[in-house]
Amino acid sequence: MGTEPVGRTLGQTHATGYDDATRERLVADAAAIIARYPRQQSALLPLLHLVQSEDGYVSPRGITFAAETLGLTTAEVSAVATFYTQYKRHPNGTYTVGVCTTALCAVMGGDAIWEELVEHLGIGNDETTADGAITLERVECNAACDYAPVVMVNWEFFDNQTPTSAARLADDLRAGRPVTPTRGADTVVTFKDMSRVLAGFPDGRADEGGAAGPATLAGLRVAHEHGWAAAPFGDEAHDGAEGTAGKVAK
Repeated sequence: MGTEPVGRTLGQTHATGYDDATRERLVADAAAIIARYPRQQSALLPLLHLVQSEDGYVSPRGITFAAETLGLTTAEVSAVATFYTQYKRHPNGTYTVGVCTTALCAVMGGDAIWEELVEHLGIGNDETTADGAITLERVECNAACDYAPVVMVNWEFFDNQTPTSAARLADDLRAGRPVTPTRGADTVVTFKDMSRVLAGFPDGRADEGGAAGPATLAGLRVAHEHGWAAAPFGDEAHDGAEGTAGKVAK
């Protein structure tokens, strides 16, 4: 009998479920991620984004790969993957469309946007259109209250939306037409491409788009107009009612 490993031929899948070429690429990327941290287990979060960029979700084989790479159990990796909402446990669409329905966005029209998209796309929360283009997600705060109501596509901002504009945005995405975020990058990349960015691999778009917009800077503008400034920490912060808070308000 020969000495070749039983059941292993060139191009066959590894025990993790990835073929040799894919696994070799993932191993190289994982090594680059791990090198950023003093303890390799600290690399788990970006490593989950890495396997998500490959499979479109945190797949069983992705969990196995992360566990073997970091010396963890699959249970430990799964516990983390199920805690954070950016990790998907079933195949995700090309675009995640997230609608903020937390208090401020809700009263500004977020609930109406959500209801419109549910009816327009025929899917609910964490469900994907039949063409695989859009996964709809109900989001608890996009941290963009100054531009409420807000919709995000693969975590790029689309501010001051309406039910009509949100439906049009969804139609453009499904038709493959380019869409331009309100702030940030000039274009929207796929869910897999964005997952790779979140794993820590630059895509060359960091300098695209503008900085903070007028709504974000409104408070700073008012402070400058009135000559308001925060008092420094130290003894002045302990002057009672006329301490820091009082001086900022003057």
